[in-house]
Amino acid sequence: MRNLAWVFTMVVMLTMPALAQDSGDAARTAIRKVMEEQQAAWNRHDLEGFMAGYWNSPELTFFSGGREYQGWQAVLDRYKQNYQSAGHEMGKLEFANLRIEMLGRDAAFVRGEFHLTMSDGKTPHGLFTLIFRRFPGGWKIIHDHSAAE
Repeated sequence: MRNLAWVFTMVVMLTMPALAQDSGDAARTAIRKVMEEQQAAWNRHDLEGFMAGYWNSPELTFFSGGREYQGWQAVLDRYKQNYQSAGHEMGKLEFANLRIEMLGRDAAFVRGEFHLTMSDGKTPHGLFTLIFRRFPGGWKIIHDHSAAE
C-alpha cells in the first residue's frame, strides 16, 4: 500500500507542471483573443466594443503622455477626445510582438507594440504594457501604460 501511495505521489508531481503549462497556454490564448477583439472593434470605429477589453471599474488605471487616467469612463472619454472628436480619426489599429507572461493563475503581464495607419498616410506607433486579471466573466485589462513614439 505504501508503494502504491508513493507511485501515486510521483505521478501527480510529474504531471503538475504539464497541467500548469496547459492552464497558462489557455490563459494566453484567452488574453490574445481579448486583444484581437479589441483590434477588430477599433477598426470598426467601435470604442465601446474596444473598451470591453478593459475592467469596467473606477479602479482601472491608464498611463499615457505623462498623464494618469483613473477609471473606465475616464479612459473611454480620453479615447473619444483623441480619436473621435473633430479633426481626429481612429485609423486602422494593429497590435504586434505580443509577449504574454503569466504572473499567476489569475494575472498576466503583456508587452507589445501598437501601430496605427491613418488616412493621410501617417503611422503613429508605440509600445504598451498591460496588466490583465482574470474575473468570473473573463480576462480584463486592469492597467494600461501606452507610450507613442
